[in-house]
Amino acid sequence: MDAAPAQKPIRFNRWLPYWAVFQADMQQTACSWAYRVWVAASVLTTVGYLLYRMGLTYEAGIVQPASKLISDLLTWTALASVGLIVVLTAGSISSERGTMADSVLSRGISRHQYFLGKWHSRLVTVLGTFLLLGAGALIGSLFFLHEDLSAGGSVMALLTVAAILAVVITAGVTVSAICNSTLLGITVLWVLLYGGGFALSLLPPRFPSPTRALGALPYVLRGYYDAGSLGQLIGASVVVCVLTAIVGLAHFARRDI
Repeated sequence: MDAAPAQKPIRFNRWLPYWAVFQADMQQTACSWAYRVWVAASVLTTVGYLLYRMGLTYEAGIVQPASKLISDLLTWTALASVGLIVVLTAGSISSERGTMADSVLSRGISRHQYFLGKWHSRLVTVLGTFLLLGAGALIGSLFFLHEDLSAGGSVMALLTVAAILAVVITAGVTVSAICNSTLLGITVLWVLLYGGGFALSLLPPRFPSPTRALGALPYVLRGYYDAGSLGQLIGASVVVCVLTAIVGLAHFARRDI
């Protein structure tokens, strides 16, 4: 008799549940009203501001430096985006509390993978959209305004604002994992953001501060910046994101769902 063919061992991808949560949450975020309102408002604001400055340049003869325009757009986009980012992230986990037990306990998705999938999905979606919109504004300004932008300064400006937004996103997902309701999470997150921002603005100039970083954007865009200071701000933002995520992950792994 012929011997039975040897069966190949079945390999399981341990990160497949994480990838499933990541993809599903990206689709859910892209279809949410808060995300669409944020994108539409950002695009309309950028196009309207560019057309307004173009009218001043060609009709009134007032030449506007691109660094001033882009710094205003990045600053107001960051400040206005915080509100919608809070809505996008503060309910990322708490809003699914009714179906979370079925997802986590019945489908082989660990709590760590669930939290990481939600967190990484919101980071990629929101930061990727912001970087695309920021790059579009930079390209558009080259056609309508006096070009005084530095390539390195433009990249540093985008990374600086993206690092600040990353902290907001991470804090939102963490608060959502801790709080039982979305409304409570939004309230707690607003208190943390405003309280933390105010406390950082009172520190000496040698400490990184989001307020001072946004105020220095016109100089950064022109290439006049201290790479060490901006590097400290970006590095501090990464550290805060990691520590905040660890707190949320540790609490979410122990809580009842």
